[in-house]
Amino acid sequence: MARAERTRAQGPLALAWQRFLLRRVSVVALGALVLIALLAMAADVVAPYPPGEQHLDDILVGPSADYWLGTDTLGRDTLSRVLHGGRVSLLVGVSVAVLASVIGTLVGLVAGYRGGHVDAVLMRITDTLLALPLLMVVILLARILGGSVFDVVLVLSLFGWMPLARIIRARALALREHEFVRAARAMGAGMSRIMFRHLLPNLVGEITVAVSLAVAGAILAEAVLSFLGLGISQVHAATWGNMLGGNEGFMTTAPWLVWAPGLAIVVTVLSVNYVGDGLRDVFDVKTDVGDGAKSTHRGPTAPEAQDASA
Repeated sequence: MARAERTRAQGPLALAWQRFLLRRVSVVALGALVLIALLAMAADVVAPYPPGEQHLDDILVGPSADYWLGTDTLGRDTLSRVLHGGRVSLLVGVSVAVLASVIGTLVGLVAGYRGGHVDAVLMRITDTLLALPLLMVVILLARILGGSVFDVVLVLSLFGWMPLARIIRARALALREHEFVRAARAMGAGMSRIMFRHLLPNLVGEITVAVSLAVAGAILAEAVLSFLGLGISQVHAATWGNMLGGNEGFMTTAPWLVWAPGLAIVVTVLSVNYVGDGLRDVFDVKTDVGDGAKSTHRGPTAPEAQDASA
């Protein structure tokens, strides 16, 4: 009884966090992601050298006590560039995920709540953008705009909101028929108040999962563009993608130049995906119902079983 009362007294976020802690793989992935983010943010302190500092006497030196991950063709420390590159790659991933999620949430909310011609127009625009050859369009826009961090974030955000918009629109179509929405409408609440005060809080699960998974997609997209020489240029900043793109020819002679940024991308993307899977399970309503059914159906107690047998 005390446990049930304590559970009811906790807020939904506390309950979600407790359920997330039960998923060990997701917890380990979250710890790895936090460690990567902290190392990237503290790159100025942690990195042994500035990312652009050249040691012309130590060109293509293998891993050693002075250079833990070796040096590149200009004598720059690979470990320092990986740490500083992680700062840019994570910034791009988080920025793209947030901007794309804001656009997708707004479009999905308006389309799902309004319905009719507004829904038809917004969804046809969404379907048209989804039908475009995304990689070709992104490459073209990246070439036109330039190779700065802002340009890459803008291009990826403009073409990353459509899947979330469709998800939010489907949920909003279902939620607008619920009793609490009808009651708010009957009390004179406007469209914006209903969408942002009543519908949006019920979409936190979908938005959270979409943002977490969009981070991984944005990091991979930036890496692909930079690998092709169309993303963030070496002049603006070092990223994991342009480190791969500039050193793919040294796979056999200096493999550390490829493995270091490649492993950083793999570990980061896997960690984000595992965290997203954990969040999806935490906010899954069916899982909540299943857990609730298991917790409430405990079978008869000993006295009840004796009464039944009697």
